[in-house]
Amino acid sequence: MQLVHTSHPKKLEKHWMVIYTRPRWEKKVDYLLQAQGIESYCPLTKVRREWSDREKMVEIPLFSSYIFVNVNIKQQAIVRQTLGVLNFVYFQGKPATIAETVIEDIRHYTSKCEDLQIVSINDLSVGDRVKIKKGAFANHQGDVLEIQGKHLLMVLDNLGCLLIAKVPVSNIVTA
Repeated sequence: MQLVHTSHPKKLEKHWMVIYTRPRWEKKVDYLLQAQGIESYCPLTKVRREWSDREKMVEIPLFSSYIFVNVNIKQQAIVRQTLGVLNFVYFQGKPATIAETVIEDIRHYTSKCEDLQIVSINDLSVGDRVKIKKGAFANHQGDVLEIQGKHLLMVLDNLGCLLIAKVPVSNIVTA
């Protein structure tokens, strides 16, 4: 009688996961993973950068030090051994998985909106200086007065008068 070893089908099932990279290595890691046949995704956004002699639009990662990989359990070892990869992001003791729909949403928004920037409410505090990206007060700066869910109450002081505005967090960037 001959024993045949069969792989469990769930082990070869691919899942989107998040990996943590060395700072400013997101695009390099994405390239290295793809060169090894690993499906990876580093969402990029375009921003205008100014130097003393010129101005240029550049693509930067939407999420600092994070990229997504679609891998099975065997490919996880290849990912871990890739230069620039620090580790998987863990949730409850296991590598965190991301739904395919979330990845599709990120792809959709990055293709439709060129000036995306991630600002976490956790990164903001009362008194922080922020800038409004769009709307009636686009490019005006102000101080965070209060955080109300996904909105900020801001004091806009560069208008020649004092104005308090309620602004969605998605519409601000740190100044």
